[in-house]
Amino acid sequence: MNNTTAVITNNKAMTFYDIYQSPLGTLLLLSDGESLTGLYMDAAEFNAETRASWREDDSRFAAARAQLDAYFAGELRQFELPLAPQGSAFQQTVWSALHQIPYGATISYGEQAMRLGKPNAARAVGLANGRNPISIIVPCHRVIGASGALTGYGGGIERKRWLLCHEGALLA
Repeated sequence: MNNTTAVITNNKAMTFYDIYQSPLGTLLLLSDGESLTGLYMDAAEFNAETRASWREDDSRFAAARAQLDAYFAGELRQFELPLAPQGSAFQQTVWSALHQIPYGATISYGEQAMRLGKPNAARAVGLANGRNPISIIVPCHRVIGASGALTGYGGGIERKRWLLCHEGALLA
């Protein structure tokens, strides 16, 4: 993950946004002006007061849009974008580890916890994955329940199923 300097306006970081139409529905893209800070499937979680300070600027999202287009067309397996998700040190560690799960593969929350050297932290890993602010690009959809069940996806289980089928990790 890349840490970048945010654009400062009136001593506050400026948030830029763009709306992207995907096979999963409308996605909300957020940026600090340098890096992608969010990709959300439900823009409704942001209240009008929060969004009032944002500035729409699709030019800042050209690379993200092009890579999402290629991903949804089945032509891209790994995103290469500057990312700056905001979260605790533990969340950052969990989100960073998600990039190690190959396209078309899945692991369990327990396995992810083991990979992080915290074998008893499967629930904490699940909670951190649930707070991933950059869905799809930071592939938390590739983490499933120990039984193979599709559990715990902020975008909804049907979207998780769609993403995993798209990547070939599940049969349609």
